Amino acid sequence: MTLLIVFDGVLLVTLLALGFAAVLSPEPRRAVMLFIAFGLWLSLVWARLKAPDVALAEAAIGAGLGGALMLAAARRAARSSARTDGGDET
Repeated sequence: MTLLIVFDGVLLVTLLALGFAAVLSPEPRRAVMLFIAFGLWLSLVWARLKAPDVALAEAAIGAGLGGALMLAAARRAARSSARTDGGDET
């Protein structure tokens, strides 16, 4: 029983740390990577709460699909800002 409480505490602290790190990250690509890790960790929390259907949905949609879309958007935004910063200066 005590070991499960320690495990739940570690899950909670790590989940909060990942969430704060993702929100406070100044670099978009790193923030997206942290968000993906947050989603996967959250799926572990859902599995621990005995909700396997929600855990699978979180892993597939939240971390997988959502993370891939945000990573593509961050990459596109980085390319767009690089073009604007390195444009013609005549």
